[in-house]
Amino acid sequence: MAVEKIGVDQFVQLSSLYPVIDVRSNAEFNHAHIPDAYSLPLFNDDERKIVGTIYKQQSREQAIKKGLEYFGPKMKEMIVFVEKIITQENLEKKNVLVHCWRGGMRSAAVAWLLDIYGFKVFTLIGGYKSYRNWVFKQFEKPWKINIVGGYTGSGKTVILSELKNNNEAVIDLEGIAGHRGSAFGRIGLPEQTTVEMFENNLATTLSNVEKEHPNKNIWIEDESQRIGAVSIPHMLWKNMRLSLVYFVDIPFEKRVSYLLETYGKMDKLELCEAIKRIQKKLGGLETKTAIEYIGNDEMYKCFEILLKYYDKLYLKSLHTRDSLYKIEEDKKETTGEKRENKFMKRVLSSEVNPIVNAQKIKESFYGKC
Repeated sequence: MAVEKIGVDQFVQLSSLYPVIDVRSNAEFNHAHIPDAYSLPLFNDDERKIVGTIYKQQSREQAIKKGLEYFGPKMKEMIVFVEKIITQENLEKKNVLVHCWRGGMRSAAVAWLLDIYGFKVFTLIGGYKSYRNWVFKQFEKPWKINIVGGYTGSGKTVILSELKNNNEAVIDLEGIAGHRGSAFGRIGLPEQTTVEMFENNLATTLSNVEKEHPNKNIWIEDESQRIGAVSIPHMLWKNMRLSLVYFVDIPFEKRVSYLLETYGKMDKLELCEAIKRIQKKLGGLETKTAIEYIGNDEMYKCFEILLKYYDKLYLKSLHTRDSLYKIEEDKKETTGEKRENKFMKRVLSSEVNPIVNAQKIKESFYGKC
């Protein structure tokens, strides 16, 4: 069977059926890779550096000879590694996808080896670099987006989960980022991925949602562009800022109680450190008071201070939505509800109840069935 070179669109499509083998070095893979790919480096980091230096300073031929010194002893274990993947994934066909950085000699060498052993091998034209171009194109698409908005403590992330359970198209940005989106967002969670890996995961999720829900709007939580150490790509962020916000309006006291359930049992030292990180914006006195409340085990009072701070931040963000989301500050009411901007639908709720509030949002979007 001849090795087949394919474009990135076909490569991504086949990646849901067959295993992706990334033959770049360990450092390249660890920085970022195609989601769910397997790492099978032709050269380790030191070997890659040596071969690259010979290529630049001597010749291509000498670099290949040096590369073969490293490649030869690894051939058997590479075949065994790929066979194990086929067995683990319980695949009937011995089909694999192989790529390196540019679609050059590294992927060609491993593809040749797997091909002569009996695997059907597809290689990616342009390599991982081509895949990254595909990632950026996903963010430029004119996605139809609905934003789940609301002040901190409204249960927006859980509402998204409930919408997903009801077969809605959902992108959980905080879940993909591995961060809850506030100063307390990383407490109890593993270290975040790189920005590049976040982009790869997000692009894959968008592509999958498009396949599963081709005619549905995508529900996304209202976020700052920065989520911890990663950032939402600019074109997708711009699209989000121009999308309709379904603002879940829940009483302040209910949200404080919800935050108390969510964060109240977390490590107090970590909570204090998180508060110190926002000291400049929160203010010295409020920071000191909030930390004292934690020390006295008066968590409700602490979260009252923090929630007022985040409410002000969120209100400010609503006022700066490209001049489209200017929410009127006066408290006049129209037909029994607060006046709302045409770019925002207010979903009134008496408590933080994701199941009920998800249903209210759906009715606000679809209308009552």
